[in-house]
Amino acid sequence: MENINRTLKKLSSSQQFQQRYEMMRNEIMSHPDVQRFFEQHRGEITKTIIEKSLMKLYEYISQEKNCSKCKNLGQCINMMKGYVPELVLQGDMINIEYKRCPTKIVADERSKTAKLIQSMYMPKDILHANFGDFSLDYNGRFVAYELAEQFVREYEPGKRMKGLYLYGKFGVGKSYLLGAIANQLAEMKHVSSLIVYVPEFFREMKQSLGNHSTNDKIEAVKKVPILMLDDIGAEAMSSWTRDEVLGSILQYRMQEELPTFFTSNFNYDELEYHLSYTQRGEEEKLKAARIMERIQYLTTPVLMDGPNQRKS
Repeated sequence: MENINRTLKKLSSSQQFQQRYEMMRNEIMSHPDVQRFFEQHRGEITKTIIEKSLMKLYEYISQEKNCSKCKNLGQCINMMKGYVPELVLQGDMINIEYKRCPTKIVADERSKTAKLIQSMYMPKDILHANFGDFSLDYNGRFVAYELAEQFVREYEPGKRMKGLYLYGKFGVGKSYLLGAIANQLAEMKHVSSLIVYVPEFFREMKQSLGNHSTNDKIEAVKKVPILMLDDIGAEAMSSWTRDEVLGSILQYRMQEELPTFFTSNFNYDELEYHLSYTQRGEEEKLKAARIMERIQYLTTPVLMDGPNQRKS
C-alpha cells in the first residue's frame, strides 16, 4: 500500500489541486471581514501565520455572520447552530471563537424563563399569559393589574411583600393574571414561581398517602420563592387537607415571609365559611379561622369584576 504522505504529496502537486487551492486562497484573502481582521492586526500577522491558518479562515468565511437572514435557529447554517464565528489571533495561529447570535440569545432567555415557571395541573394558555393581553375594561381588573405590576416592579428576594388574593366570578381573568405575574417575574427578575391548581393538588395529596410521597410534595410547594394557589375553595375540603397540607404550607410561608398568591370565587368571609365545614359535615370554625389568619397575613384582597371572558 502506498504511503499516505506520498499520496498527499502527489495530490498537492497536481495541477487541479493547485488551482482549487489558489481559488480558495483568493476567496479568503479578498473577503472583507478577513481584510478587516488583518488590518486590525497589522504588524502581528505574518505570511507564515496566514498559510498555517488558511483552513480556519476558510471555515470562518463559509459561515453566516448576518443573523437577520435566519428566521429561526432551525434554519441556521453555521457549524454551531445559533453561534456566530469571530476571528482571534492566538500566538502564531488565527483561530475562531463562537459567540451566541441575537436569535440564540433570545431563544435562550425564553427557555430560561419557561424553566422558571412550574405548574401543577394548569392549562397551557395560563402559562403563556402576559400583561399586554390582560383587559383593563373594568375597574376591579384595572386595580388588580396595577397591584400585580407593582409587585413585579418592587419584588426583591428576601423582601417582605404581600401577594394578592384575587377573588370574583368565574372567567374574569384571575388565573390568567397569575400566569402573567409569573411570566413577568421570570423575565424581569429571573425568579421562579409555582402555579398550583388547588382541587387537583389536594386530590393528588390524598393519593400520595399510598406511596409515602406526601411530605416531599408538600416540602417542594412550601419552599418555592413565589407560590400561586389557584381556585382555592373549589376543592372538596377535609380536615387533613386543610390542616396538614394547606395549613402546613401557609404556616411555613408566613414564617419565612415568602410571597403567596391566591385566586378564588369566594371573598375572605365566604372562604372561611367553606373551610369551616369538612366533607363529613363537621363544623370546625376555629381551625378555619387559623387558616384564614395566615391567608390574610400573606395577601391583599382584590375583587376582580367584569363579564365572563371565556364566553366572549
